[in-house]
Amino acid sequence: MGPLVLAEVSVSSGTRRPDCDPGRLPPSIGRAFRAALAEASRHMGATAPNPPVGCAILDARGEILAVAAHHRAGAPHAEALALRICAQQGLIDRAATAVVTLEPCNHTGRTGPCSEAILASPIRTVWIGAADPNPRVAGGGAARLGAAGCDVRMLADLAGPNAADPDAADLAADCRALIAPFVHWSRTGRTWMTVKQAVAADGSMIPPAGRTTFTSDSALDVAHRLRRATDAVVTGIGTVLADRPALDVRRVADHAGRARRLLVVCDRRGRLPDDWRAAATARGFDVRACDDVAQVPALLGEAGALWALVEAGPALLDAMRGAGVWDDWLTIGVTAGGRERMDITVRDGAGGSGRDTPLRLIPGLAVPREGTCFPAS
Repeated sequence: MGPLVLAEVSVSSGTRRPDCDPGRLPPSIGRAFRAALAEASRHMGATAPNPPVGCAILDARGEILAVAAHHRAGAPHAEALALRICAQQGLIDRAATAVVTLEPCNHTGRTGPCSEAILASPIRTVWIGAADPNPRVAGGGAARLGAAGCDVRMLADLAGPNAADPDAADLAADCRALIAPFVHWSRTGRTWMTVKQAVAADGSMIPPAGRTTFTSDSALDVAHRLRRATDAVVTGIGTVLADRPALDVRRVADHAGRARRLLVVCDRRGRLPDDWRAAATARGFDVRACDDVAQVPALLGEAGALWALVEAGPALLDAMRGAGVWDDWLTIGVTAGGRERMDITVRDGAGGSGRDTPLRLIPGLAVPREGTCFPAS
């Protein structure tokens, strides 16, 4: 990547270059946010119970020196890993700005505080894509950095309803979407539930005889990207008995060394076949049965799953819709002429997330800026 010589806004001093607009996102920062989001998105489905986070480090001229993401719980956070990459490549002395998708932590868990790692470096400007949603620590990282003399800038300040920067607004929405399941889980203790439903032109969910699906290869690719990005799969006993589905990731590469993935089967009468459970376990699933669909999000939440994908038949989907046990709903519709359309519905206000949906970050899905929303029940 060649150097990017781009003007930056100096908010703390109140001065700016004549070619800078203080109400718009500097191009180098927008590019860094996109790089950090892309890297963080690659690790969706591997970080639970931590959120996926990305970080880019720039020099004073706006050149990106390093991009990193949090890989899994217990591994270095995105900021620490990006700093390590800079140090290993002999670039740490040039580090001037950090761009992070989520507010740096200011507490010690399995790893040290990211705020302190930043302060131990030459970085003195930090851009933050989304504030920490945990009410016990929200603002702690930004406050610590600001108190130590860093120029801390929140992307939300350029992306509000009266802001005139659509690029900042889109990037802020991406940063919120990245952590929407984590926000929901941290505030409610429940896993974010995404329903995927394929519907033929006649309204049926049953594929033609001799086929296992009526959707296109591109729709199948989306389904497997979703399996990779989620921490759990939910299905119904009817689907298990009729189709004996594998439900694993096949059309795209799965996360290397990922932890056992939760697989919940909604089964009120204890009909789950032992041989199917054993085969699913051998494929890397932690198989659990649940006799109450309304309890599935809490059951998964207690296990630390942030995001679950529901792949089931019409009976379970009707039950989930009736019980309000969903947060966003992906409908893949196939017309009589064979054309395909993907529609996304988001429950408004689900877990405090508003209209944010992690589906926004799945390649192959075009999520509209103003999606359809239903009131949360």
